Amino acid sequence: MTKKASKRHKTLLLIDDENVWLDTMKTVLKEESFEIFTADSGTEALSKLKKIKPDLILSDVKMPDMNGFELYDKIKHNPKLSDIPFVFMSSLDDYDAKKVAKTLGAVDYIEKPFDVEQVKTIVLGLLQKYQNK
Repeated sequence: MTKKASKRHKTLLLIDDENVWLDTMKTVLKEESFEIFTADSGTEALSKLKKIKPDLILSDVKMPDMNGFELYDKIKHNPKLSDIPFVFMSSLDDYDAKKVAKTLGAVDYIEKPFDVEQVKTIVLGLLQKYQNK
């Protein structure tokens, strides 16, 4: 199987209450032949995770019904989902938020606004790093 073929099978779950961000990320990441699932809340994300097991989750921190840290905690306490690498993305340029993300075990914390090509590079690197785990 070629590297290009293996990319087609990678799935991502993007979670954010800002549809503009979700649409932008979907457009950029679909160029890499990923299968993209989106959710605009933590509750919707948990519902989707009953049906799919993505290779990587990218989630906003600040959301109305459940913040990203609460969502992360629920996912990591589910044995079927706990091994999924999780990236926080937020406009919170806050040392404490970054510290919490690191303490929880997130694989990265990306500040908004961000360069979409940079995020694509990070996603590709993380998928390669965690593909055999």
